Amino acid sequence: MIHKVFTWPVDLLVTVGEKVKEEVDKEFYDLEFIQQKLTNLQMMYEMDEIPEELFLEQEEILLARYRIAKEQEQDMMRESLED
Repeated sequence: MIHKVFTWPVDLLVTVGEKVKEEVDKEFYDLEFIQQKLTNLQMMYEMDEIPEELFLEQEEILLARYRIAKEQEQDMMRESLED
């Protein structure tokens, strides 16, 4: 019991760290999330809510993340087929 009293701050920190990592992974590697961001970006541009320069810059970033996420997805599929 006393062990839990001293380790709960570390356990809590680990749990919070895992949740943060999940959200970061979703932000950077989830294909559907990236596609939604691209769609939103396109809509903002078409409605003149953002300038073309910002649109092109953000689109380039999102497309690069999409390519990385797609490559990771394909790598996982190859690995599962090899097993």
